Amino acid sequence: MTRPVALVTGARRGIGAAIALELARQGHNLVLTDLEVDASADSMVEACQSLGARAVFIAHNSTDIDAHDGLIARIYQHYGRLDVVVNSAGIGSPARGDLLDLLPENYDLVMNVNLRGAVFLCQSAARRMVKVRSEAPRSFILITSVSADVVSPERAEYCMSKAGLSMFAKALALRLAPENIAVFEVRPGIIKTDMTAGVSGKYDLQIAEGLVPMRRWGTPEDTALCVAGLASGAFQFATGSIIQAGGGLSIQKL
Repeated sequence: MTRPVALVTGARRGIGAAIALELARQGHNLVLTDLEVDASADSMVEACQSLGARAVFIAHNSTDIDAHDGLIARIYQHYGRLDVVVNSAGIGSPARGDLLDLLPENYDLVMNVNLRGAVFLCQSAARRMVKVRSEAPRSFILITSVSADVVSPERAEYCMSKAGLSMFAKALALRLAPENIAVFEVRPGIIKTDMTAGVSGKYDLQIAEGLVPMRRWGTPEDTALCVAGLASGAFQFATGSIIQAGGGLSIQKL
C-alpha cells in the first residue's frame, strides 16, 4: 500500500518535530516546513527516514500568502498526493504585559503567523485536495491551544489568534465534510518547549499547586500522539472535534 503523505508546518523543533516523527512512525511520508532549512531540519529528515518514511524539508514562511500555492504544487509534484495537513507553525506573544500596552505591531505579527498564514495555507491545500480524489482518509489537523478558550490578558493577541483559528477549524470542517475530508482541532495545554522556557519557573510552581490535574508538564510527544490518532482515519466521522491535550487543564472546576 502506498504510504499517505502528510504536510507538517513548523517542523524543525518542538511540537511540530514530535508530530513529524510520530507520523513517520505510523506510516506516513512527509513534507516538513519551517522558516529555514538548517542542521536541525536536516536532522529531522534523517530521523524520519530512519523510521521508514520518505521525507523532504522545504523552507516556507506561512505569512507569505503568495507562496502557498507553490508549496502545495511541489508536494503534488514530489509525491502525487497529499492526505494530511498539520498546521503546527506558530509563535507566542513577543512580549507579555498589560493588555492596555499591547502594541499594534506585536498584534499584527502574531495574527499573521498564527491565524492569517494558517488560514490561507489550509485554503490552498484544500483547493487542490478537493480536485484530486482519493479513497484514503484525509484530514486537516490544526494545532491551536488551551488559550483558544482560556484567556491570559497579558498575552491577549496570542489567545485571540488561537480563538480565531479554532473558529476557522469549525468552518473548514463544514466546508470539507461533503468531500469526506475531516478537520480536527488539537489544543495543547502547558507544553515544555522553547516557547515556554522563559516562564518555566512560574509554571513549575503552578503545576505543583494543581493547575494541571495530571500534575506534570505536557510534552510535544503528548500532542503528537493525539495528532497521529486523528491522522489515521479512525476518527473521520468525528470531524469538527476539539481534542483537549492539556492533562485536564481545560476542565472547568470549582
